[in-house]
Order: sequence, then C-alpha cells, then structure tokens
Amino acid sequence: MNDVVIKAENIGKYYRLGQIGTGMFYSDVKSWMSRKMGREDTTLKVGEKVPSGDGFWALDDISFEIRQGDKVGIIGKNGAGKSTLLKVISRVTMPTKGRIGIKGNVASLLEVGTGFHPEMTGRENIYLNGAILGMKRSEINRKIDEIIAFSEIDEHIDTPVKRYSSGMYVRLAFAVAANLDSDILIADEVLAVGDAEFQKRALGKMNDLSSSQGRTVLFVSHRMNAVKSLCDRGLLLDKGKIVLNDSIDKCINKYQSGLYDTKMDADLSHYNNEFFDLLDFRLIDENGNDLSQPVTNKCKYFVSIKIDIKKLHHAFTIGYAIYNSDGEIVYLSYITDECRKEENLKIGMNHLVGEIPERFLNEGEYFIHLSSSLHYMQWIVNPDEDSPCLELNIQGGLSDSPFWTIRRPGVCAPVLKWEVRDK
Repeated sequence: MNDVVIKAENIGKYYRLGQIGTGMFYSDVKSWMSRKMGREDTTLKVGEKVPSGDGFWALDDISFEIRQGDKVGIIGKNGAGKSTLLKVISRVTMPTKGRIGIKGNVASLLEVGTGFHPEMTGRENIYLNGAILGMKRSEINRKIDEIIAFSEIDEHIDTPVKRYSSGMYVRLAFAVAANLDSDILIADEVLAVGDAEFQKRALGKMNDLSSSQGRTVLFVSHRMNAVKSLCDRGLLLDKGKIVLNDSIDKCINKYQSGLYDTKMDADLSHYNNEFFDLLDFRLIDENGNDLSQPVTNKCKYFVSIKIDIKKLHHAFTIGYAIYNSDGEIVYLSYITDECRKEENLKIGMNHLVGEIPERFLNEGEYFIHLSSSLHYMQWIVNPDEDSPCLELNIQGGLSDSPFWTIRRPGVCAPVLKWEVRDK
C-alpha cells in the first residue's frame, strides 16, 4: 500500500491565448502556416485581427507523490489548475515542462460524455471504453451487468447516447469508470450533474474502491463536505501552484479561511456587476466596529454590506449564505426575508446590516459568503462559486445552563424557551 503510483516532478503547462481554435485541425494548421510564412491568414474574417501570442501557466512547477490506495481531494478556486492537472495525469494533454510517472491503468471522468461516441448506444460505449482501458471483451462481459445496474439506465442502454440527458450521461460514465478494472480513478466536478441520491452512491462506491480494492482515487469538487467525506489527503492549488499538500482537513481549512481578503483596504471591484458596485463587506459588532474574534455564542454581531446601486429591479435581493467548516450550508438570509417596499433601496450608496441570531450557531468556524440574485431569474453573486467570504469563529457562550458548558452535538445550538405547564 506504500507504492507510489503517481509521481509529478516540476510539472508545468503553458497555454497560448488566441493561437488556434477555429474548430478544425486543418484550419488551425493552415492558420499557423500562414503566420509562419508572413502571409495573410485566410481563416480570419474580414476586418478581424490576428490574435496575440500571450499566454499563461495553468500549472507552474508542481511536484507531488500519490501512493496506492490514497484518496486525494484536489481543491482550489476556479482557474486554480485543478482540471488541467487531472488532464495531465489522464494523458489527455501533455505537460509543457517536467515529467509525470504513472503506474497502472487510469479511468477518468473529466467531463460529461468524455470518451463516448454520440452515435453509439450506451452498451456499445461500455465496450468502447473497456477497450480503451485495455480490457478484453470477455472481461467486459463479466462486468457489464454490474455496470448497467449501477447506472440505473437499463431501459435506455441500447439507445444512442446522443439522446441521453446530462444526468444519464454521468451515471453511465461513472458506472463504466468505477466498475471496469483500473488502478487509478479520477473524477472531476461532473458528479455535481447527478441527483443527490446518485452522488451519495458514487461517493460510497469510490470509498469502497479505495478501501477494499486498494484503488487510488483523485477527486475534484467545490463541495467541501463531499471532499471531506471521501478523501484523507488534499492538494490545495492556487494560480497553478500547490499551496498545501497535507491532510484533507488542513487543506480545506486553509482554502476556506483564505478564500478572500475582506479588510477595509481590500479591492472588491472584482465583484462589481451591472446592478451594483461592492464597496464593503465585513462583520461588525453592536457599535459598528470591526468584530473582534473569536466571539461567544451569546454576543450580537452583524453582517455589514455597503453597495453602490446602479440600477434597481423589482426582483433584486442581496444577503449572505453561511456555511460550516464541512462546507454545508447552515442558512441563507436576504433583505427580502421580510416584506419590504422597493423604495427602501435607492440608486447610490446603500448600507445593509443583517443580524446573525445570538445563541443559535454552535461552536466552530463558519464562512459567510455574499449572495445576490434576481429572485428565480438569475444569480448576480453566487455564494457557491466566486464570492467574497468572511470567517466567523465562535467559542463558548452556548448557554447559561451548567449542563451545557462544551460544544453541543449538531450544526446549531439554539437556546430555546421551555415552560412547565399544569396541563
């Protein structure tokens, strides 16, 4: 179980921006040859300029080792290089520099439908994927009933996959990757396409593959509770570099606590949008001062949001989403929780203050993300994606009762009223 199955040494992947991408290999080559020979690029439209040759390092000098049976969660913000790293490990793309050694077969689930031929049926694609993994037809025959049963699409298994929904695609793709004989299983965020029940079964299957069969699992997800439930090791990436290679708990804590800087002098212009400019986002006390942490459960504290509204909309709302350290959402709160008139908001600067209930949250670390939307129409700032984040650390003050002096079980620890009645 101590054998190294993946060893990356100074891996780098560089992408040039705007060099190719016509959609056809022949056109890309023709365009490249025209530029090399100093001729006019006939693939460009009239008046269109030749794209620049600027680029970026999607991965920059990455080194690590993964051993047989490891369950590794690869986490980081959008654009950190997670998917690029999985593609390098899966041999979908080659690194620009460095080398990577892989011991054993790799089954990858990178994007919905990757490796599927749309004109072929689900059954035919099972055999195709097995052949790509180097399996014999007799080996696939022994596994095919198990694959179909796990995917739960047996009624449509002989239907061309081009007619499948995204959920059916990912069910079959995962069933194939998990049940065919491979040494390393790689799963990207595609599991988010499936329903909650399928995600639960998929995580259980990956855990079983690693625990009972000794397979190595690499898992990428923005859902920290899913990562934590499956993985024991973590790789935290940021801007193509490894920030931390440690236990999954330490990686998740560092990722969540260091997502965004929301101090007074932080540049929040990244979150400006067509509806408002974000001026300030912070936690404050009853007197409007910055909240000193850790705080006790019985204190009053508030989320302070300052925005410069550029235009109003009847469905506009803004507030926050609060998550625990496992990445589970505790609750959402918006300015529209109570009935209000639209004129309460105005064009220009608005200072919004939302109270966090006292003696409601349990001890622990929480992460408060800005959230804004047009109700049931569109996200403006999605708390599950790129949004400013505040950290809240609660210690003590759970209750005045001598029976509750330590952290209580559960996500919340409310102090509720009870009374003794005669009848």
